Amino acid sequence: MEVELMMQARLHLQFGIRYSHQMRINLTKGMTEDSISIAREDGTRAEFKFPHKGPMSHDAIHFFVERQVKMECGFWGMVAAGIEPKEVAALAAKGGHASSNRASEPSAQITQLLQAERLVECFEAEFWSGLSDDDAVIEMAEAGWRASQVAPIENVRAKLAAIRNAIRTFAVRWAETEVGDSVTLNWDLFEEDGNV
Repeated sequence: MEVELMMQARLHLQFGIRYSHQMRINLTKGMTEDSISIAREDGTRAEFKFPHKGPMSHDAIHFFVERQVKMECGFWGMVAAGIEPKEVAALAAKGGHASSNRASEPSAQITQLLQAERLVECFEAEFWSGLSDDDAVIEMAEAGWRASQVAPIENVRAKLAAIRNAIRTFAVRWAETEVGDSVTLNWDLFEEDGNV
């Protein structure tokens, strides 16, 4: 599966061939960590947990960032394509992810993963601060992308408001979600609605 995804990523980068895998994501709110279960369009499933980093689900922010900028090889795109969530971290470390203490330029296969992670961090900081400032988000993201040795996401400034609105809409729903209850998101890059 890893080889197939890497081939898809190379075809996309070289020739613009697009792949989209659909999947249903259930985020179950926990006290100290959230449980995430996914069901892919091919019937395969995966489950994992992610510790709280703040009042908002980190994985939900990834969802809205990656979906809005149509990232096929970000975290959720890789998971939808069949890579197990824990294997995504291994791919990132193997490919030169900056947070794995590597100073080398990352492999092209994890470029979108790194681009997404840096932008997610910016939206987390913005959400925690309660501010909304496109210039500040771009400045933080560009610094993160430079440190991770990846190019900025093309035309991202034009998508910041849509990302922010999706996160805020979800945040209201997430705040109303009781511990033990779930919210479902549908991953499909070519679907146009907010999908919450």
